[in-house]
Amino acid sequence: MERQRSLTQSMSWLHTWAGLLLGWALFAIFLTGTLAVFDKEIDWWMQPELSDRGLGQAQAAEVAQRWLEREKPQASGWNIGLPTERAPQLSVSSGEQRRGERTQLDPATGEALPVRETVGGNFFFHFHYTLHLPRMIGIWVVGFAAMAMLVAIISGVIIHKKIFKDFFTFRPAKGQRSWLDGHNASAVLLLPFHLMITYSGLAIFSAIYMPAAVDALYDGDRQAMFRESRPGAEQAQQAGGGARRAGAEQGQPRGRGEGARPQAPAAELLPLAGFIERGEAHYGEGMVAGLSVSNPGRADARVTVRPLLGSRIELTKGEGMVFDGVSGRLLDAPEPSRPSLLTQRVIAGLHFAQFGGYPMRWLYFLCGLVSCVMIASGLVLYTVKKRRQVKADSSEGRAFLRLVESLNVAAVAGLSLACAALLWGNRLLPAELAGREFWELRLFFGVWLLSLAHARLRAPLQAWREQLFVAAALGVALPLLDLLLAPGAADRARLGLDVTALLLGATLAWVAWQLPRIATSRARRTPAVQIAGAER
Repeated sequence: MERQRSLTQSMSWLHTWAGLLLGWALFAIFLTGTLAVFDKEIDWWMQPELSDRGLGQAQAAEVAQRWLEREKPQASGWNIGLPTERAPQLSVSSGEQRRGERTQLDPATGEALPVRETVGGNFFFHFHYTLHLPRMIGIWVVGFAAMAMLVAIISGVIIHKKIFKDFFTFRPAKGQRSWLDGHNASAVLLLPFHLMITYSGLAIFSAIYMPAAVDALYDGDRQAMFRESRPGAEQAQQAGGGARRAGAEQGQPRGRGEGARPQAPAAELLPLAGFIERGEAHYGEGMVAGLSVSNPGRADARVTVRPLLGSRIELTKGEGMVFDGVSGRLLDAPEPSRPSLLTQRVIAGLHFAQFGGYPMRWLYFLCGLVSCVMIASGLVLYTVKKRRQVKADSSEGRAFLRLVESLNVAAVAGLSLACAALLWGNRLLPAELAGREFWELRLFFGVWLLSLAHARLRAPLQAWREQLFVAAALGVALPLLDLLLAPGAADRARLGLDVTALLLGATLAWVAWQLPRIATSRARRTPAVQIAGAER
């Protein structure tokens, strides 16, 4: 019995400190990850110059091909982003897919559209796994936080002796008990989701976090591991590069700049619209995301059909069907992944939620919001419990508690406020402003930093209420702002974001309104000397 009590106490200590010290980072990771579930929809909302013309992919491909043949005939490669359900825009670029500057086209007229620069929803996606730190540093920091999350989950299960009873128990207006009930209910309700989303997040970068096997078997070459796990990738490389090697062996000169390539004989490229139908025959209707063309206008042209990351649970990023661009002959079709890579890709697919369409996305979004409630209530619970324990004459304890309370406000209410401010900034900053996306970032981090300063200057309860009310006002008023500044851009996706912002804003306003009632309930049960810090 003594050993059991000792284990429970140890797990309680581990749960508290793992949750507190990394809870602020975990809230940011979960909130931005929840928003990133609709990253493409946020991208679309933040560029109101674009409109959904309802044009099919085949017609859009014809428009893009004509534009590229006219504007980029000497490019070494073309990339076309086709309209999809989540992102109905048509975009083109030349050169390397990752580095080429993308141009948005009007799918109906083929004219280039002047579109405002913006960080878009992609900002939340990258922040989710890097915290806007340098990429490798951010991945390691987020990985460490994810490990702490697993520790907190497992230790939380161990210390819950009445886990099923806690699931059905909530006592409002009971101070610390209410926070504990809310924390327990949100944790138990989504326990499988929390385990899955945390473990799968670690599995995505397993080769980075656990490189010993790759170092031992492949001398640290992760690409060699992936090529061996999926032989079709190597065949695609050989198919795409065979003509280039042949040209080099014949002594054909290589150019320089954007058009640098072996000079294979000129040849007419087939209409790209035909490759979409062949891609859909393999991936499914509506499951083609875009096309890539290497060496357009040459006899060694290759067309790659890229699938959406939603054709199946397995994450298919980087996959594609390769065709001869002149004859239309299929050169490579993706082969099934070997069991080891398939397992890793399925786990990654569960994390990214690219399958199941909008019903699955809304499920992940709601689960993410509940997870944010769990983390936020845990952070608040620590301060509520600590205030009961801190001694009135302990200046160090009171200073530490005050710091934790300020960080709680900034991490939860301040980050929510910064996210809402980013959306407002997207509409209020001049569309032609140079370096506009950097001004959006400055606004986001500036508001977040101001929230911390505000939390340090105001009493905790006032800081919570004021920041939540401002965030609520920004959310509730966002549809009106959108109507005034982008009246012609209203469509289903943008209206969906506006309505969601309104509902979340109303929820934050309700929480801010209820906070004094909770604090008053706590005050009735706690000696005045112990809650003096609340009035500072």
